[in-house]
Amino acid sequence: MIKNIGILLDKARERRKQGLLVAEGLIEVGMALGAGYGIEHLLYDPNLTSEADLQALLQHQPTAISKLIEVSNPVMEKIAYRANVPNVVAVLQIPDRPLADFKTDPKPLILVLETVEKPGNLGAILRTADAAGVNAVLLCDPQTDWYNPNVIRASLGAVFTVPTFTVTASEALEWLKEQRIAIFATHLEASFPYFECDFSAAVAFVMGTEADGISEFWINAAQKRVIIPMYGRVDSMNVSVSTAILLFEALRQRKM
Repeated sequence: MIKNIGILLDKARERRKQGLLVAEGLIEVGMALGAGYGIEHLLYDPNLTSEADLQALLQHQPTAISKLIEVSNPVMEKIAYRANVPNVVAVLQIPDRPLADFKTDPKPLILVLETVEKPGNLGAILRTADAAGVNAVLLCDPQTDWYNPNVIRASLGAVFTVPTFTVTASEALEWLKEQRIAIFATHLEASFPYFECDFSAAVAFVMGTEADGISEFWINAAQKRVIIPMYGRVDSMNVSVSTAILLFEALRQRKM
């Protein structure tokens, strides 16, 4: 089991093959359990984790007490991904969650990410999506996966609280059309400033990377292209910052 935790932390294909992921820390594991993720194993060092901490954690899934495994500090250091040893490490079941079965709000706020490759960016975007009340995040043609340990860490566990789906661009577009969700693509050319656009209805923002932007597929699929005007000498922002600006503008309009 200890060896397998290292494999799951290191290899995305093993996470997909086994249907398992590894999360560490009371906050992150608590969010996963609260969102209904099933537990395979929950490891803890009694010198780092109090009985009260464990009880607070297991309130989400009381029956998971049978999954508790006490380990020594050297073992916790061996399996920990973080530089600072966490208080708990959990092996969790990856849920089978098809996009076709997902039911959303009448006026949802959806985020589509295309080829985002840096785990830190993906995690930061998920953290922002959680804060803005995004209904779902669709990851198209991914260069990394949701359960990369750096994504979990950068998202502070938001990867568990925001419904997330890995799909092809065609699958995402078909679903958005079925749900009658307007698509706004971020693009530098022939675009409207974001503050001149109406985001109060059902909308989806399509975000790409700073280097390549979004593909022609999404540029052509969009009902409208939007831009965040730049007034300095730098011509782009980090994708997580750009995402935050658009999401919170949509949130502002919906709260008016």
